[in-house]
Amino acid sequence: MTSHCCEAMADRVNVCCDQHDTSFSCPDALVALSAKFQEYGLIIHDGGTSSVTIDFCPWCGRRLPESQRDRWFDELERRGIDPWGDEVPAAFQDDRWLASPRRE
Repeated sequence: MTSHCCEAMADRVNVCCDQHDTSFSCPDALVALSAKFQEYGLIIHDGGTSSVTIDFCPWCGRRLPESQRDRWFDELERRGIDPWGDEVPAAFQDDRWLASPRRE
């Protein structure tokens, strides 16, 4: 489970809504977290699942974690997995893959 920079960020990322299926469809949800990439983003409420990546917390001002997007793709490539055509293992759907040793 991801530890957030402050309570305000945790509250915004973990918005629970009984009227909408996802945070992208809930107008009260402001921030999305991609756990597998360790990226925070401000949700664009246009009917899709887009967000604008942010580097600093809007509430406490702390720098947010460095994106692991490139590392995610590199690790899948190292394992011979094409994320566009192959089934991506469940551990790579969230932040569990980050616990594995980093290989350069």
